[in-house]
Amino acid sequence: MFVAVYWWRVHPGKEEQFRKAWRRGTELITEKYGSYGSRRHQEQDGRFVGYAEWPDEATWQKAFDAKMVYDDPETRAAFLDAIADVPDGPVFNMTVTDDLLTRRGRS
Repeated sequence: MFVAVYWWRVHPGKEEQFRKAWRRGTELITEKYGSYGSRRHQEQDGRFVGYAEWPDEATWQKAFDAKMVYDDPETRAAFLDAIADVPDGPVFNMTVTDDLLTRRGRS
């Protein structure tokens, strides 16, 4: 399994817009590009941090090279409108070596 980690700063007051667009966009990327989905967190400094799981690095790289985007124009526009700051690409690209996460307690 392969994991890509991203972060975003969101304009104040646009957090819910970001969350909704991120959720829909993640669903679209999962459907079109074959990711296993993503999990989002919020850092103490306010940044949102997400990591996306992929079957392998090659699948992620193919999607990344295709400029994977939220293909729904409304979702993409809402996502970009909410973003105040973001790095140019993933913060980390990592191959999973040991996985002890359980799926209990998911909401």
